[in-house]
Amino acid sequence: MASHIVGYPRMGPKRELKFALESFWDGKSSAEDLQKVAADLRESIWKQMTDAGIKYIPSNTFSYYDQMLDTTAMLGAVPPRYGWNGGEIGFDVYFSMARGNASVPAMEMTKWFDTNYHFIVPELGPDVNFSYASHKAVTEYKEAKALGVDTIPVLIGPVSYLLLSKPAKGVEKTFSLLSLLGKILPIYKEVISELKEAGASWIQFDEPTLVMDLESHKLEAFTEAYSELESTVSGLNVLIETYFADIPAKQYKTLTSLKGVTALGFDLVRGTKTLDLIKGEFPKGKYLFAGVVDGRNIWANDLAASLSTLEALEGIVGKDKLVVSTSCSLLHTAVDLVNETKLDKEIKSWLAFAAQKVVEVNALAKALAGEKDEEFFSANVAAHTSRKSSPRVNNEAVQKAAAALKGSDHRRVTNVSARLDAQQKKLNLPILPTTTIGSFPQTMELRKVRREYKAKKVSEVDYVEAIKKEISKVVKLQEEFDIDVLVHGEPERNDMVEYFGEQLSGFVFSANGWVQSYGSRCVKPPIIYGDVSRPKSMTVFWSALAQSMTSRPMKGMLTGPVTILNWSFVRNDQPRFETCYQIALAIKDEVEDLEKNGITVIQIDEAALREGLPLRKSEQAFYLDWAVHSFRITNCGVQDTTQIHTHMCYSNFNDIIHSIIDMDADVITIENSRSDEKLLSVFREGVKYGAGIGPGVYDIHSPRIPSTEEIADRINKMLAVLETNILWVNPDCGLKTRKYSEVKPALKNMVDAAKLLRTQLASAK
Repeated sequence: MASHIVGYPRMGPKRELKFALESFWDGKSSAEDLQKVAADLRESIWKQMTDAGIKYIPSNTFSYYDQMLDTTAMLGAVPPRYGWNGGEIGFDVYFSMARGNASVPAMEMTKWFDTNYHFIVPELGPDVNFSYASHKAVTEYKEAKALGVDTIPVLIGPVSYLLLSKPAKGVEKTFSLLSLLGKILPIYKEVISELKEAGASWIQFDEPTLVMDLESHKLEAFTEAYSELESTVSGLNVLIETYFADIPAKQYKTLTSLKGVTALGFDLVRGTKTLDLIKGEFPKGKYLFAGVVDGRNIWANDLAASLSTLEALEGIVGKDKLVVSTSCSLLHTAVDLVNETKLDKEIKSWLAFAAQKVVEVNALAKALAGEKDEEFFSANVAAHTSRKSSPRVNNEAVQKAAAALKGSDHRRVTNVSARLDAQQKKLNLPILPTTTIGSFPQTMELRKVRREYKAKKVSEVDYVEAIKKEISKVVKLQEEFDIDVLVHGEPERNDMVEYFGEQLSGFVFSANGWVQSYGSRCVKPPIIYGDVSRPKSMTVFWSALAQSMTSRPMKGMLTGPVTILNWSFVRNDQPRFETCYQIALAIKDEVEDLEKNGITVIQIDEAALREGLPLRKSEQAFYLDWAVHSFRITNCGVQDTTQIHTHMCYSNFNDIIHSIIDMDADVITIENSRSDEKLLSVFREGVKYGAGIGPGVYDIHSPRIPSTEEIADRINKMLAVLETNILWVNPDCGLKTRKYSEVKPALKNMVDAAKLLRTQLASAK
């Protein structure tokens, strides 16, 4: 029986790659140092899979930044602004595309389907001269082979690559990206031929866009592409891998009849409906790679249930054609449970990180082959039984309170324009009011203080004193720059979700459960294992303290329920919306406590609202309905004079703008500076938006410091579409990851730009 892993996390069990990248970017280490760390990581991953008995081990799923960017490099599709003159693409050009450099901005970043991973969006047009410019796939295959591991090289499929791209600046929005298929396939052919020459017998093309709603011309592109590649791939086994959802019947029909394709991979965790299609008909003689082990969560697999699914599939495709696999790449889960020495024993028995999932895949394959590890399977049953019955998971009071929510839609009594008037009387803000999103730079000293307090090396009194000093510094700084609505800078917080999860019941935290978000940026999602409630107030102490330091309004800072949900590993034993309503009730208590303590502006971040959006149109309305409802639950009880802000990130808003309006926040700030045109076009097309809005005026993800003129120019573009009295001026995201040397001049220029425009608007009147 054969086993396969779709892909594996690159960062390393202790984030080795993150630290190597950042050291290289800071000029503290050489390219060779970085390459050495990367090679060691790859070797250890391949060895681990070999030792676990995996037959089909992937290569080229490693990346220094992102697999879509790797494909862009492979195709030589470098935007002209990076001044690349041909030849093999090196770190210099590669990282400039990913991160920008002193003179040019980075390429746009966006969500990889509905995950919390971000990819670098290719910028294409009719004039791109594609050329084979990065031999990474072949080099990595050879590297593994030299170590005695015969791998399956993995490439992003040509059609998904184009469908996930965007027309470059200056190219017509209506430009058909698929018209470039004929130009990129010759490069794919070169890569495939080199892989064949190097000795590869299998090749994996990831074509995840096949699970999306696709118009027929897009579907035809798959048929066209693989027919064109057929002669090049002859003699190879070709696996087309799909993931993240079930595959619609029409797509399934196209996929199963592709030329030259010998194996099909499906996500059978999020795509249970695909099972019916397979049972209905599966092409004779083809391999089925059955993704039964969840690549996107941290729960131990229900081995008995998976085994019965696999046995049913075996009856359809035959013993020698069934391969046990993961539902998608393990990139989206934590790396290794071995490093969790402090985790509660019982809860730990319910979990499986990437390394454990590799073992589960192999255990299932062996069981199918009649070599079932009885001990492993019975331990799995015991863990599932303990989880179902555990009193730590079930809290009756919380379940009752959440059930009682069904009757109302929790709206504030007064409409938004009347509320804004009441708030303005109280807050007395100028036009184009300035604010920041919440966090200020987290210095080494600050992180050290937090770390030492956690390790009990610093007393609570000293810790509070240190944080107080930091807040006071941040408040003074904002007053100096003359910012209108202040923040306390969040020096006491490690992460916008973790901070709250640590204070809510039903959550548990790993020490090393890091997952890559983009580039070297990793997040450590909390694990929601049980019913959620708030034992006591979480932020009131710090917010009230910060408000006492200034006469300007101080924003309370909370993370919204949908974001906490979407950025956590969520329990899989009840529907997601039930967990979300429980979190909403906990945040509602906090909002009301902040208001009671004199905080009149409260920001409830819903950065991740959109990323929970199901991939299929037919399922989106239901999700948006409960997600937006959860947000309204948190603040439906406040007074009209209390101003509720929300912040959203990297979103392609255009399709959910009506849901955003339905959230009924007083002010919404948006991270959009890498795609402001797209965002503003919504309003240009006549969507009426009456609440306050602050589209980010500069990109905090880049170290670049924008000039006053540049920011003023941006605000003017916004004023062409938005009313003067609703526009706010702010950076596009929190400043936590930046240095003070970047933040100070940028904020000064931002406030200067707002003042410049106030003067111009006043004189125009």
